[in-house]
Amino acid sequence: MFKLEARPQPSQAMSLASPLIALGITVALGVLLFTALGKDPVRGLQMFFVEPVKNAYAWSEIAIKATPLALIALGLSICYRSNVWNIGAEGQFVVGAIFAGGVAMTAGPDSSRAIVLAILAAGVLGGMVWAGIVALLRDRFNANEILVSLMLVYVAELLLGYLVYGPWKDPKGYNFPQTITFEAVTRIPKLIDGSRANVGVLIALGAVALGWLLLFRTYAGFQLQVGGLAPAAARYAGFSSRRALWLALLLSGGLAGLAGGLEAAGPLGQLTPHVPAGYGFAAIIVAFVGRLHPLGVVASAILMSMFFIGGELAQSRLGLTKSITGVFQGLLLFALLACDTLIHYRIRWSAPRRDAASGPAQPVPRRPLA
Repeated sequence: MFKLEARPQPSQAMSLASPLIALGITVALGVLLFTALGKDPVRGLQMFFVEPVKNAYAWSEIAIKATPLALIALGLSICYRSNVWNIGAEGQFVVGAIFAGGVAMTAGPDSSRAIVLAILAAGVLGGMVWAGIVALLRDRFNANEILVSLMLVYVAELLLGYLVYGPWKDPKGYNFPQTITFEAVTRIPKLIDGSRANVGVLIALGAVALGWLLLFRTYAGFQLQVGGLAPAAARYAGFSSRRALWLALLLSGGLAGLAGGLEAAGPLGQLTPHVPAGYGFAAIIVAFVGRLHPLGVVASAILMSMFFIGGELAQSRLGLTKSITGVFQGLLLFALLACDTLIHYRIRWSAPRRDAASGPAQPVPRRPLA
């Protein structure tokens, strides 16, 4: 028989191997899924794991999607390490795009390229304002940050809808719910001519480096992590839980807002009701697959962006619905949650042993399998 046995201490090796095992399980379940849908499983997996990385143009598309995922997941990792559960990064992303778009629409043909900095700063401010609402309600009224941040996502989407259907609607847009197309001077500079990837990639990598320094090389990061791992010890040491709450949420919101600003002034070039692309929710999976570590977040963001692109390719080439992307994301998350059990537990197999003198069969302990 098989049973779970508690480990004396968490397994560091399994902590690193768990995401890889979860990915393998996701691939295996994907084969079964494509077979059940009557599609060639090899062709289906090719859409998700080969086509997105087969050439330089494909990698530029990965960079476009991995940039917001990495930025948002980095902020969420800081929050979760601090035991602050921000689930509403999607709303902070949307409000960041709104603030950035508002600044971009003030530009004219003669505006300076320096307005790009103002656009990104506005995006950061928008995300921080939206996350600040969560921090205020948690701090003053002890409101649950999970529910508050999640509900604010829908408020942000309604606010975006009001603006693009109302005061910000392009009068020359044939009644479509969209703002004017932003001036060329406001667009995020391209990283390489001929590709869609922009300098947001470098900004994201810089943010990851700063996030690593904050968490592992500064006293403030030490306070955040102690508060998350051992709240009682943090209080005994005199660390301020209020300060940790505000710092974690403002950093997370600011990074999500920055991602929104990069998206609005980058690939989109205007505001539409389709700004919410699900990056804020997918980044939760990215953060946990990356083990809440800034470097792990980068690799996880690349993998998740492959899922986004693979879902689009499966929709156009295999005739599957767009929801296949969410299915793969969900499979990866649940496989990871299952595999993470092995960090604290190991599987032990015991063979039954029959003893005529003592009665029923007794299990014989064997060495652990994992």
